[in-house]
Amino acid sequence: MPGILGELFIQMTVPSALQIVLLGFIGGILSGFIGSGGAFFMTPGMMNVGVMGPVAVASNIAHKFGKAMVGSKKHGEMGNVDKKLSLFMLFTALLGIRIAVVVMKSLFHIEGGHGSTGSAAADLYISIIFTVVLSFVSLSMLSDIIGSKTKDETGPSTKITNFLTKLRLHPLIYFPVADVTVSLWVILICGLATGYLAGTIGVGGFIGVPAMIYVFGVPAAVAAGSELYLAMYMGAWGALNYAFEGMVDIRCTLLLYGGSLLGIYIGAYGTKVVKEIVIRMVTSVIILLCVISRVVAIPAYLQTLGYLHMDLSYNAYFNLVSKVLLFVSGATGALLIIFFVMKAYFQRRKLDASLAIEISGSA
Repeated sequence: MPGILGELFIQMTVPSALQIVLLGFIGGILSGFIGSGGAFFMTPGMMNVGVMGPVAVASNIAHKFGKAMVGSKKHGEMGNVDKKLSLFMLFTALLGIRIAVVVMKSLFHIEGGHGSTGSAAADLYISIIFTVVLSFVSLSMLSDIIGSKTKDETGPSTKITNFLTKLRLHPLIYFPVADVTVSLWVILICGLATGYLAGTIGVGGFIGVPAMIYVFGVPAAVAAGSELYLAMYMGAWGALNYAFEGMVDIRCTLLLYGGSLLGIYIGAYGTKVVKEIVIRMVTSVIILLCVISRVVAIPAYLQTLGYLHMDLSYNAYFNLVSKVLLFVSGATGALLIIFFVMKAYFQRRKLDASLAIEISGSA
């Protein structure tokens, strides 16, 4: 692997650096608001900027550690972190990450090349998993939201939770902060899936958070905070594993930090002032748009690998459309979150001012 590294990393320019900072800022807002880590936006975003898939995943998972630490601290102050639940999931999550790193490394060995062609199989692998998994997540969430509206409900579906509760797969463990009782076997399986996807596409939160909400029955705010706490440890472990394989581009990691550490505070505050059903709606729509963005990029990888025969000049158009879709979806979501946060902030200031006038008048 070391001999390949120079050609794996992007030739960093000012425009590409600024785009990565912007990716970090938008991803940070989405991360704090959704509790996903924001990698569903940042990983494909870096690939569109020119970072190869494995390096994008590795650099993002390294960035995941610090960002998750900040986010979990903020959520912890609001009482939204169930550390016990996160640590139980951690055991198999670490195993899942290690499996993902081994698979990613094997793709490079199979290709036996380097440069853009050498990364195509890994990029295609990342894109397909990204598309399949997140399509299922987003469509399931949208279906649940529509179903909740027709029944005049605002909470997430409890069908899976109720089914597992009836099965009573022992041993059962009670988690006080989330106020749920969950089978150890269910926790371990969800932890493994979360870790594997975090190590494969840099997106663990979109399995971890829905699993906590729909399978464990955890409230959305606690699920977001607990996943960020889990992500802190997964990020550290994933960064070490990928660093030993020489795939972490520290420049990308630091540039992501440059934007995300500010954005995550905005997003975390948004969970306090935005209704839960709105959080789920914004989440599902943004994921679906990001999935479409990744689907558009797949033909270029197929062409590079020789599975699809078309004019090479089309690759640039596919990448451009993919990039525009991604940035539009992420920017729209971030602006919506900022709007809700600012609206709540000014409403609070107005209320404080009214209270101050009443107090001074009565005095």
